[in-house]
Amino acid sequence: MTARLILQLAALLGALGVGIGAFGAHGLRAMLEATGRFDTFETAVRYQFYHTLSLLAVGVLLYARPELRLLGTTAGLWLGGILIFSGSLYVLCFTGIKWLGAVTPLGGLLFIAGWITLLLAARQL
Repeated sequence: MTARLILQLAALLGALGVGIGAFGAHGLRAMLEATGRFDTFETAVRYQFYHTLSLLAVGVLLYARPELRLLGTTAGLWLGGILIFSGSLYVLCFTGIKWLGAVTPLGGLLFIAGWITLLLAARQL
């Protein structure tokens, strides 16, 4: 992944995170609380934002140090983590499909793998 693409994805995911979070907190709060999914929704938004901000930092670092190509892998893993972890929780909140809870940890593993690749890339600094 290029620095440009990572920064564009961070911008898009940040905008989506604000929109999704606001919609859930205001427009869907009653439904999410009635189904007992408000905390799950907040977790999905929180982890999306943590890793969106992390993508932003990785994109800036990769722009400054393009030789740290492993950062592209880091970004790809975090993007996959956002899609699988947060995405499965969003779908769970709105559909009630409980087996998605078994998919969510795979996204968490992608997050962890991304942090490990960041550690390996940082050793090259």
